[in-house]
Amino acid sequence: MKLDFDAMSLTEIIRLQTQLSQVLTRRFEKPLALGFTDIVGSTAYFARFGDKAGRALQQLHHDLLGESIQPFGGRIVDVAGDGAFTCFPDVEKAVGAFVVFLERASRENETRARDHRLVVRLGVHFGPVLTDGVIVSGDAVNLCARIASTAEPDELRLSAAALREAPHGMRVRVWPVPPVVVRGHEGPLVLFRFDWRDEHRLPGSVVVRETGDSFVLPRQDLISFGRLRGEEGMRANDVVLSLRDKKLEQLVSRFHFELRRKPKEGYVLRPVSRQPTEVDGRLVETNQEAPILAGSVVRLSKAVTLEFKAQPEAGFGNASPTIEPKSG
Repeated sequence: MKLDFDAMSLTEIIRLQTQLSQVLTRRFEKPLALGFTDIVGSTAYFARFGDKAGRALQQLHHDLLGESIQPFGGRIVDVAGDGAFTCFPDVEKAVGAFVVFLERASRENETRARDHRLVVRLGVHFGPVLTDGVIVSGDAVNLCARIASTAEPDELRLSAAALREAPHGMRVRVWPVPPVVVRGHEGPLVLFRFDWRDEHRLPGSVVVRETGDSFVLPRQDLISFGRLRGEEGMRANDVVLSLRDKKLEQLVSRFHFELRRKPKEGYVLRPVSRQPTEVDGRLVETNQEAPILAGSVVRLSKAVTLEFKAQPEAGFGNASPTIEPKSG
């Protein structure tokens, strides 16, 4: 039967709208774990290296993601250039799949130049969506995309709703982050960072003994140390080392060494300068690596002494917001 909408009264149309809404909810509404991934800095990467390199980086992202989520019952619902929208049966599978994806990206990055590494931000949310098994839509999808957009590079963020659905083994690996305000959501969001790297095993900061300067180590696979701050378009170090005695500072190379994060070994130090680099009293040559642990002491050109400090204890036990357990 074909409906003649032009002949229907306002009351009849409103009644029909209500009936359709009820049918949509009954037939197609379903709670799902939702995930978004986004390549960090993709616009600048395209501008600097061109469409061919940019498209290759996007394809690497899509391939690694697809391979990682398939064993967890996940699927890619949609891709939008530098990002992808995925869905999963539950939060445990979503987080597990994203951890595998991040680990694969980390291993891939070991063989790629710094400027060509795949760096992503990720978000997981849990909520009701309308889906026919192919299309997935709803406010929860939009919110998940915005959660991912708030994450730092190589960071996986969970909503409070996702955390409620997570098993205890995952809950003890989350950190609260400062509440954030996103477009389209009333009030600040309560979000959590998932510790996919087991960061509690790694140093979290470094102190320069000569100056007392302290630096929080960025959560990324490669961290560069040296005296170059970045000038005339040159890339700066992640940790810039400076001394009050500028003549002594000149003994530190512009790029002196790198910390590389490996999946099993943790941080290893690799000199990129011919100037002397010592780790715990042992000279490390430019073609060598040395493990860096909490408490490790690094001496550069007999001018700068760095001491690596432990992370504060991780886990949801330190989180101040109260998250009620999931129902049922």
